[in-house]
Amino acid sequence: MKVLVVDDYPTMRRILRNLLVQIGITDVEEAGSGAEALAKLQIANVDLVISDWNMEPITGLELLKKVRGNAATLGLPFIMVTAESKTENVIEAKKAGVSNYIVKPFTADTLKSKIAAVMG
Repeated sequence: MKVLVVDDYPTMRRILRNLLVQIGITDVEEAGSGAEALAKLQIANVDLVISDWNMEPITGLELLKKVRGNAATLGLPFIMVTAESKTENVIEAKKAGVSNYIVKPFTADTLKSKIAAVMG
C-alpha cells in the first residue's frame, strides 16, 4: 500500500512516516502543501491520503474537496488529521467526503485502526 502524507510541517510528516513504518507501511510519499499533494496525485499511484487540516494556502479540507471533485481520485481513501476536535469540523469534513478523521495527538495503534477502517 502506498500512502501520501500531506502536512506543511516537516516534523509532522516525519512523525507520521515513522508511525506508518511502525505499523508495517513503508511505501510513503510526502507532500509539504496541498498544491504539492495535488501534483503528486496526478503522477503517483496512491492508495491512501493522510492530510493535515490546517495548512496554507490550500487547507486539508480544500484538498479533500479537490480530490473528491476529480474523477480519477474520487474514491481515494482520505484520512484527515487535525488538532481540533470541534464537532462542526468533523461534520464539514464528513460532508466533503472524508473517509476518516484523527485528532492529534494519536498513537500508531489509533492510526492502524483508522487505516484498517477505511481500507476494509
